[in-house]
Amino acid sequence: MSEQEIPLDEIPAFDEEMWADGPPYEFFKRLRSECPVHFTADMLDFPDEPGFWSLTKAEDLRTVSRDWETFSSERGGILAATGALPLELMQSMFIAMDPPKHDRLKALFQRGFTPKRIAMHEDEIRQIVREELDKLDGQETCEIVHDIAQPVVARVICGFMGIADEDVLIWSDLINTILAANDPDVNPEGLQSIMERDMPLVFEKAQALVNARRENPTEDLTSVLVHAEVDGEKLEDHEIIMGFFLLMAAGNDSTKSTFSSAVRALLEHPDQKAKLLANMDLVPSTVEESLRMFPAFAHFRRTATKDTVINGQEIKEGDKVVMWYIGAGRDEDEFERADEFDVERNPTHQSFGAGGRHFCLGSALARLELKILLEETFSRYPEMELDGTPTHVVSGFVNQLKALPVTLGPRAS
Repeated sequence: MSEQEIPLDEIPAFDEEMWADGPPYEFFKRLRSECPVHFTADMLDFPDEPGFWSLTKAEDLRTVSRDWETFSSERGGILAATGALPLELMQSMFIAMDPPKHDRLKALFQRGFTPKRIAMHEDEIRQIVREELDKLDGQETCEIVHDIAQPVVARVICGFMGIADEDVLIWSDLINTILAANDPDVNPEGLQSIMERDMPLVFEKAQALVNARRENPTEDLTSVLVHAEVDGEKLEDHEIIMGFFLLMAAGNDSTKSTFSSAVRALLEHPDQKAKLLANMDLVPSTVEESLRMFPAFAHFRRTATKDTVINGQEIKEGDKVVMWYIGAGRDEDEFERADEFDVERNPTHQSFGAGGRHFCLGSALARLELKILLEETFSRYPEMELDGTPTHVVSGFVNQLKALPVTLGPRAS
């Protein structure tokens, strides 16, 4: 029996084998067509947890994303598997809060990510990209994820947060291990090591930074959080630290993921690469198309606060509702030739959220980084080609490559 013949109810959405080569796009295509609001009963790695509803249509994601009163981020957290991270820790991040607390906290973080403040960093980011590309001089090959994407995004977000240069690698390794906890290559010691080793180290190192900023305020975002007030009260240390962790996680993984996938798509579609090289004004459109097709995070979750209906399906209070961005980004009702990579498309998508309160506050920074990375990389190495098989992080949450080997070709003048 082929996979297309297997009843949908018998396909476990979080089976690691399904994600070994990246997101199972054909499975989500079937869900959109046959059952766009679909219930999965078995959580596999979390057998004691209840199942969840999968949403795969763009309009349904918009509906849920914008109705925080019916679909809570706080009640059960933001992951399909509640037990993947202690709920109390998750709820210390504003991404897993509901209004009014969410709005007050996010407003503080937003101060560091205004379009004006982001634009001020363009020259600095471009210099970082060029410095990392300079390290490839004389090499015939490289690995995009670790040689370009990872060091660039880590240096950028660590600069925003005020982390010393010598600690950049430590933090990027920590974040990678925690977010890709289920991948045996990234985290060979398993999930238990995350809570016993990695999260305590996050708290220890972040607390030291918080203490330093409390004694000596600076202009970085960590200092903004330490000295910010919400309704006349300063944030508690655990709120600062988990907010710090959220920004580090998003800043490290999101841009790295989408850039690496964009490079792969361009190399696998020479016609699209040729269009881009012939007209570099298409870089912003290429960024949006890459975000649509390769969102950095496969899903986020909400919990129903009351009995309701989504797209004709009854949902009970307390049910998990999982929004699959990797499904909605290829919704045939939203996009013609939805599975085709088209650098001229310049689509509207939901990879930063569907609007509303939880829209990604770092979207302007991510877009700027992606634009600069694509401009500088392909201007310097226009003849780059794949040099082996790309490999994916095995995860139903982060959507990223862990290796993308390429031959660089001659450096352009």
